[in-house]
Amino acid sequence: MAPRLEINLDAIRHNATGLVARLGKRGIRVIGVTKALMAWPQLARVLIESGVSGLGDSRVENLERLRRNRFTVPLMMIRSPMLSQANAAVNACDVTLNTELSVLSALSAAATRNERPHAVVLMVELGDLREGIAIDEVVDAARCVTRMPGLVLAGIGTNLGCQSGVVPDQHKMDELSGLADDVESACGLRLESVSGGNSGSLGWALSTTDVGRVDELRLGEAILLGLDPLTRLPINGLRQDGFQLIAEVIEMKTKPTRPWGAIAQTAFGPVATVKDEVEAGETRRRAILALGRQDIDPDGLTAPAGVIIRGASSDHLVIEVGDHELIVGDELSFGLNYGALLRAATSPFVTKVATSA
Repeated sequence: MAPRLEINLDAIRHNATGLVARLGKRGIRVIGVTKALMAWPQLARVLIESGVSGLGDSRVENLERLRRNRFTVPLMMIRSPMLSQANAAVNACDVTLNTELSVLSALSAAATRNERPHAVVLMVELGDLREGIAIDEVVDAARCVTRMPGLVLAGIGTNLGCQSGVVPDQHKMDELSGLADDVESACGLRLESVSGGNSGSLGWALSTTDVGRVDELRLGEAILLGLDPLTRLPINGLRQDGFQLIAEVIEMKTKPTRPWGAIAQTAFGPVATVKDEVEAGETRRRAILALGRQDIDPDGLTAPAGVIIRGASSDHLVIEVGDHELIVGDELSFGLNYGALLRAATSPFVTKVATSA
């Protein structure tokens, strides 16, 4: 069946096991992030078998799926719950990342109502300008949490690299470690975790001689694709063959290289610039694949050698096939970056298929 996302579980297991071992030597636990595959149970199972200390996801619905599948490791919501989701979040997971006192109050009420103590990690803004409490407000926020019934202040954390590309370097991580000491001193407790970020923090964590108080990373892309999100370069010792996207040819024609007629915008904005030189009147062999922007980010696909992606609409991917001998009904395989993977894996029209090698 196409389109389908072929998922090499052996590659993912190799990456997860390797990172758990390498970080474990530095006293850092791994939260395996499942959001890219919508908490696909087969992924969750591989991550647990690989030794992650918990599973993390950004959506309550995905966490509920993990809960229904009776995974016993701690479940973490790695995005702040919406205020309207407080009750669902308390029932779906064990710990949430938070920045807003109003949400924390709602979680407190839900935890008390459900008689289900709930752990929270306060996220600190260290410069990337996504989520986070201002540095000078962290201690006061921590004190507030300790006074809220039903809540347990489990730790503090940060997220870097996602919004603005700010690098998680030694200075940033030292700052987070110092804040952990300040919170413990002010609140008279020992934090269970100091969560040092996502896959973008791996470069620092695997090269530093001093991890400080950081004892946890939340890893998704590095495990799935074996890449460093800050550079998109392969991480030493990891595999990059975890995913292939397979699409089927639904049209195969020889067509002019240039459109004709008055030109306006396309369905998705201005006409894309042709990246290579083509002569007026020239023709090339073009195929249409049953795959579109509703399923993938075409800019995140890696085509086979000799194939050029010429554009995509909602439901069609247009390619020039070069020397490939294709007919209607044939299939073509593409590599994916994280954005394209996220789109494909969450499309209801793309089938997930487990493979091994």
